[in-house]
This record gives sequence, C-alpha cells and structure tokens, in this order.
Amino acid sequence: MTEAPVRTNNRLDVKRVLVYSDDASTRRQIIAALGDFPPDGLDPFLYVEVATGPGVIREMDAGSIDLVILDGEAAPAGGMGIARQLKDEIDDCPPIVLLTGRPEDRWLAAWSRAEAVVPRPIDPFALTKAVVTVLRTSS
Repeated sequence: MTEAPVRTNNRLDVKRVLVYSDDASTRRQIIAALGDFPPDGLDPFLYVEVATGPGVIREMDAGSIDLVILDGEAAPAGGMGIARQLKDEIDDCPPIVLLTGRPEDRWLAAWSRAEAVVPRPIDPFALTKAVVTVLRTSS
C-alpha cells in the first residue's frame, strides 16, 4: 500500500522534477518510467513538463526544482548544452539526469556536467536507479 504525501507547512512534501524534451512522447515515457511514487522512501514526484530551452530556463529561474531530466537529443536546444548552461549559471543547481541517444555519447554528457547519464531507449529500471542515486547523493 502506498502512503499519501505528507502535508507540512501547508504544502505537500514532493520532489519537483523538471522533464525537458521537445517530443511529448519522450516526456510521457520518462514520467511513466518513474511514476509518481519513487522507491526507497523518497518524496513523491511532481512533474514539470517543458518542451523548449527557454521554458527550462524560465522554470529554473522560478526555483523550487529538485531534479532536472534533460533529453540530450532534443532540438533545437539539446539537453547537453542546457545542462552545461544550468551548471555554469546556477550556483546551487539541482542534480541533472541526461538522456543520450547512444551509449557512445557518454563523453559528451561528461562535458555537460550532468550527475547521471542514461542511454536511450528509456529503460525504466536504469532511469529509476539513476534518479534515486542522484537524489540520495545530492541530499
């Protein structure tokens, strides 16, 4: 049985997860792979879907994002470049998980300074493991 989110100070304790891809089906796959209630006792996820690079920057400027998942294959603004920009411009940048088109792109992902890299096609187990690991090490 899943427990309901806990209300503290008039808000639910949730992890706000920004999901960026220019492809709506990719965003849906990411959200479906992770679900609303992560394993291992983490707070429930509340997703913020974004389809454009400027939208990512706008949401990050607004604050309250706990995790960023970026599609490295998005166009015209790729997730690798956006990740690098966020790391350069935000002092306390939340952790970033980057989806790459192929495992060989890992070196480019290292340039982006993302905390985790998950190759496509999206494997729900690999994505969940990366997200849980990143959230636990960043807390």
